[in-house]
Amino acid sequence: MSVDDLLGVARERATEHASLAALTTYRVGGAARVLITLETFEDLLEVGPSLRASGLAVVVVGNGSNLLVADGEHEIVAVHLGAGFAEIDWRDEGDVVVVRAGAALGLPVAARRLVADGVVGFEWAVGVPGTVGGSVAMNAGGHGSDMAASVAAVTLWREGLVSADAADLRFGYRESALVAGDIVLDATLHLRRGDAEMARAALREIVAWRRVHQPGGANAGSVFRNPPGDSAGRLIESVGAKGLRRGSAAVSDKHANFIQVDAGGRANDVYELARDVANRVREATGVELAFEHRLIGFEGEW
Repeated sequence: MSVDDLLGVARERATEHASLAALTTYRVGGAARVLITLETFEDLLEVGPSLRASGLAVVVVGNGSNLLVADGEHEIVAVHLGAGFAEIDWRDEGDVVVVRAGAALGLPVAARRLVADGVVGFEWAVGVPGTVGGSVAMNAGGHGSDMAASVAAVTLWREGLVSADAADLRFGYRESALVAGDIVLDATLHLRRGDAEMARAALREIVAWRRVHQPGGANAGSVFRNPPGDSAGRLIESVGAKGLRRGSAAVSDKHANFIQVDAGGRANDVYELARDVANRVREATGVELAFEHRLIGFEGEW
């Protein structure tokens, strides 16, 4: 099967030479050879078997809140899940609240809906701008918790429908066993009932904390993983890199582990600035910072 065959199967669900900038929170970056938007499960069943057969690498793009796409066009098929994959429901099974959350659902939306019904244990997610699917893939977390704390199972597309439980996912710090091309469709979470007012207060506290400590504008959250026992932001600030600029990208003056990019800027500026920052930290401290962003189209190893 060829790219033309994929286009024939996908029809109006496919866009050729599609910019991915608007699908990332950096709002900059390059294009995919083909962008496939799947709005329903039926779309997936029809188009799914043709994705890998096209010969293009399959890349799933959600909110793009942890994604940096190199400038230029890339020989990939980007898959974006639409509203049909953004539903959430839950039921009580004894002391456990079993939640099924679609992969395209935003974490802040999920956190608020659950708290509104007195379901607790997911409040931390109100501060993470990603989707359920992307957050499973990278074990996103913050404010003392992460996806591994509540994910019991996921449904994904991998040459067909596959179910995986928490043990299969092998969650680690900002990582899981999922591989490129795996399309998370939904996640089953195990949460609990609790004090709704206390949970709402926790949501407000997290949102307020983010406004005070993290920058707005075009960024994709933490650029580097925190090394064991330390903070990437502290290390970056300690070598004088806070405010450092390269072209259209600059290290945030508010939080040194964030990079902000100017409107109409270049993704490659973000990447080169990040490399410069990591080099400075390594030379001054001996610590190798690990990139937290998912990278598409950049040559060589980080």
